[in-house]
Amino acid sequence: MKKLKSIQHKVTSPLVNMGAIKLRQPLPTEGIENVDPFLLLHHYGPYAISEFNNPFDLGPHPHRGFEPITLLFKGEQLHRDSLGNEMIVKAGGVQWTTAGRGIIHAEAPTKAFVKKGGDLEGIQLWLNLPAKDKMLTPNYQHLEENQIPKLFSKDKEVQLNIIAGTQQNESGLIKTQTEVNVFTANAAAAGRLDINIPENHQSLIYLLDGEVLVNDLEVLKKGENQMVTFNQDGNTIQFEAKEASTLLILSGEPIKEKVTQYGPYVMNTQTEILEAMRDYNQGKMGHLY
Repeated sequence: MKKLKSIQHKVTSPLVNMGAIKLRQPLPTEGIENVDPFLLLHHYGPYAISEFNNPFDLGPHPHRGFEPITLLFKGEQLHRDSLGNEMIVKAGGVQWTTAGRGIIHAEAPTKAFVKKGGDLEGIQLWLNLPAKDKMLTPNYQHLEENQIPKLFSKDKEVQLNIIAGTQQNESGLIKTQTEVNVFTANAAAAGRLDINIPENHQSLIYLLDGEVLVNDLEVLKKGENQMVTFNQDGNTIQFEAKEASTLLILSGEPIKEKVTQYGPYVMNTQTEILEAMRDYNQGKMGHLY
């Protein structure tokens, strides 16, 4: 029987400074430390990239203990990592890195994209790993837009892109370490969709663009409130687009473990953070130049 999850929080998506760039950070934000197992949500761009303006060039940097995920909505990025992967991620594509015991990676618009110019926009997620998996062998998964399973609303006005997890009879192709759903949606005006989310999952909707009504109750609008989180008291999330809209829908079974975070490392204790810093300095996470 369908029961809508009640809304827990409704928040804006404030701009924060990250080095040379400004991006939106709805998670963590005031009053919301995380939506376990999701630790961080960054919405970057759209940036007008050109040979004269290229702020989003992230040189080699390490990670350990979680999964950094990039969902690209506009533009083109090159991913390189210490496992030897070198992949171009295009609009609609996904890169899913399992940092595990340690990986070094770099992301930047491709040289060809910088030369021709255009908008770059994406989402970066940090998905926690349980203590038993924090020292997994690192791994990298890549999906192009045409590889991602899609579902459509009855009126065909909403396209749901299933990156990870399951919806109705479709399953995402990303192999996950914990039970999570990662969906994006493109909705035309008046498009309406019910999404099945397990009752025990923590969950959220983030609006990248447009305006939607959530659960016939709360309005999300670009530039105003852009994210809602939900209580664990139902099995359905519903939205209706008031204009053409782009959304991110996340849910996951909570890990419920203590998180100790420092910079690019997410572990369970301060000692493990110090070990991560030492291992990186000793070259145990590999090399990338």
